[in-house]
Amino acid sequence: MDEQREIAIRIKGVKKRYRLGVIGGTTLRAELQSRWAKRRGREDPNIRIGADVSRVGQEFWALNGIDVTIFAGERVGIIGCNGAGKSTLLKLLSRITAPTEGEIDITGRISSLLEIGTGFHRELTGRENIYMNGAILGMSRSEIDSKLDKIIEFSEIAEFIDTPVKRYSSGMYVKLAFAVAAFLDSEILVMDEVLAVGDMAFQRKCLDKMREAADTEGKTVLYVSHNMDTIRRLCDRCIVLNQGRVIYDGDVEQAISVYMNYNLDGDPVDIDLSGKDAGKNGVIMERLVLTDKVTPVYVPEELLRLRLTAVIDRKATEKLCLRLTFRSQSDAAIATSWSKPFVSSEPGRRELDFALPLSDFGGGKFYVSIGLYRVDELGRHFTLTHITRAFELEIQSLPVWDTNTHGYIALPDTEVWS
Repeated sequence: MDEQREIAIRIKGVKKRYRLGVIGGTTLRAELQSRWAKRRGREDPNIRIGADVSRVGQEFWALNGIDVTIFAGERVGIIGCNGAGKSTLLKLLSRITAPTEGEIDITGRISSLLEIGTGFHRELTGRENIYMNGAILGMSRSEIDSKLDKIIEFSEIAEFIDTPVKRYSSGMYVKLAFAVAAFLDSEILVMDEVLAVGDMAFQRKCLDKMREAADTEGKTVLYVSHNMDTIRRLCDRCIVLNQGRVIYDGDVEQAISVYMNYNLDGDPVDIDLSGKDAGKNGVIMERLVLTDKVTPVYVPEELLRLRLTAVIDRKATEKLCLRLTFRSQSDAAIATSWSKPFVSSEPGRRELDFALPLSDFGGGKFYVSIGLYRVDELGRHFTLTHITRAFELEIQSLPVWDTNTHGYIALPDTEVWS
């Protein structure tokens, strides 16, 4: 069936190599200074203080053998940790740089939005930049005229359209840049996470426009983001990159699962609490480990598994209790979880393992506070030690979940009767 579909992008054995620190000066003068110092055996005057000069000249493969075929009309997400090669791949597709090895075949014109201000001339007005971008894509002036009003309306900056873009804020840059990329005649849209600069309403507007462009106009969309909610809302296919290679290509939900659970050659999240805990009342929390995570990103179906290392110098018969408090990014208390009371059998250093279901969370980014408490005979809790904002985690929301509309907690379903 795929053989009958029109191919928009075909990537065969693509590799991209960089040589660290070899060419990195901001001016020709700086490059000549560096080369002259190297020839004379002296320290490079342009190396930043503390930089690892031993790595200068070493090879780094940003992409190391990419084979991908993307069909016309697909909405493809590209995800992966920082340094996985996502932005490098988009730059190759946008012809900003060329691959070291391999071939890239592209059918159609590409509009790309990779960085704030890319493709804009700072001294030109917003209107003039629209015409310049259209000309680069090979459009005539009359063709650009026919789309100009739609571009300006979508960008929401009509009153500033004749102002030089050097005076624009980052949000205004993004609004105009996306409107230009979306409405000018191109068959392929390439978007990096630059949309995150825009406000929430404009982000939703952009996602709806990209979905519409693919479904009704047959445009191909490539979208890079660390926000799994936007990947779910926009994409019908997802590619996961790690260390310059494709480790998964297929279903969106499965790709997100691979991204969040794949062993990225990292250690579990390990948080040093010793400098945050004053150590009063005979209890000191030393370390907290997210035992099965290299990044603190979860989905509601997972358990938050923690291992707390604490020095407990309390009576062996005294009941203790652990508390986690979840707070929003605006520092509003969202939820609290208490452990069942337990007894510390012997004073000294203890490792306490516990797990918390996250199924009641709708999604969002949270600060998590942690504390140990004494429990008396009446079940009352008395603080022994507490650390506010001990760590931060993200719970990826459901496909249609919006924290601004639905809140952070997913309450149980209710029955309706008449």
